[in-house]
Amino acid sequence: MKIGLASDHGGFEMKEEIKGYLKDYEVEDYGTYSTESVDYPDYGKKLAEAVISKEVDFGIAFCGTGIGISISCNKVKGIRAALCFNEYMARKTREHNNANILCIGGRTTGIEIAKAMIDEFLNTDFEGGRHQKRVDKICKMEEE
Repeated sequence: MKIGLASDHGGFEMKEEIKGYLKDYEVEDYGTYSTESVDYPDYGKKLAEAVISKEVDFGIAFCGTGIGISISCNKVKGIRAALCFNEYMARKTREHNNANILCIGGRTTGIEIAKAMIDEFLNTDFEGGRHQKRVDKICKMEEE
């Protein structure tokens, strides 16, 4: 499985730590590459486009709160980026929403919680069934 990572300066340090944590996966880093101030939409877009083009299987995005980069990722058609705060949310966003990008606040989430959320996200499958109808409705909204 290939995982894409992206962050702005507020999520940079967590992204770097998570890169090491994901040693059992192939990881592609879409930036940023320092704590110098940058604009999160630029990096959210790069990651989202990589997920849509199937350059990577899933994405994990970081900014200070996770809010800005999640909004940015979700502007790319076909992306379902979810800002999560705990393992339950990370599991449910895969099971029920078929999310393809997990968003985490680098300044609001502890590293151990982030690792646990990533484990849940990457090891949980979409349930389909009644949830597929809802995901289909979301996809249809993108066409309207």
